[in-house]
Amino acid sequence: MTSSKNSKALFGIFALVFIFFVILMIFAFFTMSAFKDSADLDVKGKGSVAVIEVEGVIMDSKNTVELLQKAEEDSSIKAIILRINSPGGAVGPTQEVYEEIRRIDGKKPIYASFGSIAASGGYYLGAATREIWASPGTITGSIGVIMQFMDLSKLYEFAKVSPQTIKAGRYKDAGNPDRSLTEEEKFMLDGMIAGVHKQFIDDIMKVREKRIVGDINELAQGQIFSGEDALKHGLVDKLGSIWALGREVHKRHKLPGEPGFIYLKKKKNSSFFELLENVEESISNLDLNSLSKMHNTPTLMFK
Repeated sequence: MTSSKNSKALFGIFALVFIFFVILMIFAFFTMSAFKDSADLDVKGKGSVAVIEVEGVIMDSKNTVELLQKAEEDSSIKAIILRINSPGGAVGPTQEVYEEIRRIDGKKPIYASFGSIAASGGYYLGAATREIWASPGTITGSIGVIMQFMDLSKLYEFAKVSPQTIKAGRYKDAGNPDRSLTEEEKFMLDGMIAGVHKQFIDDIMKVREKRIVGDINELAQGQIFSGEDALKHGLVDKLGSIWALGREVHKRHKLPGEPGFIYLKKKKNSSFFELLENVEESISNLDLNSLSKMHNTPTLMFK
């Protein structure tokens, strides 16, 4: 009797597991079909001017670059406005987006509209476009590069903790929080920071050399400007809202119909596969952060 009950219970468990997998496979099939058939863009509005938003700290280029390329490929889109609300971000991704803006602008005009803040890396992206519009009170500028370390050696000493480091390469633990930087390490890092700062300035001047009023090296010392002050220095071209810019773009390029925007965003899919992808991405980011700390390589930032 007991054996029969156990067999029935075991059979019931297997049946539930089987049903669960069947349901999962059916759900996956329809989700995959929907994913394949649906566009990966969330498109709102109408018109021939695309708006691509850059919001927050720039730590990755993929999303913005993909949207720029979509706008480039769409024959109904005649011009692009990059709406920037960013205090800056990592150097590498910012430079990648800059390169794509410059390339695409050769085919379709790209303009920048600064929101509440477009500083450092945010300004870097705006400088790639053919014209920058800002509000009088927009916070912009902050043209500089920064890398930060923390010296916790006194705290370790107070806590009677003695960290041990094993390394190969005399600079490998530069920036390690258990000690101060040596003069040699400071010299090395100063040189690297100065080089990236020069890249920033050079990229600004590729487009704005004839518009800058004054010495760009003096304007690029990390200070911030209001949109009004930035206009005086030639860091922006005009004061006005994104809607004013849109009307100007429509008129300047003699676009058909009434002025209007097409807002391009990446669609947020809620599919099973999208969930798995997000989990995988989060795990990857966690691993990268851990490795960064392990190898003492802080992120070089435009901020």
